[in-house]
Amino acid sequence: MERDSQLELYGVVADQLKEAHTRVRELQVPEGVRMALSRKLLVITGAAKHDLADAATRLDRLMKDLDEGRFPEGD
Repeated sequence: MERDSQLELYGVVADQLKEAHTRVRELQVPEGVRMALSRKLLVITGAAKHDLADAATRLDRLMKDLDEGRFPEGD
């Protein structure tokens, strides 16, 4: 049973990561901001391999920031 919920969470996180990558790619922001967001997504993707629940939390936070127009500073 636990394995089924873990697989379901993987699917949800994978779908959300795909959506997040699309949203970041389509943002009208300076390239430095886009790169910073892409790095965050790479970190979340890496975290998903080791701690799926933490990655889901981070991804939820990032999506909320995108929804509210809060972006990291670009280099």
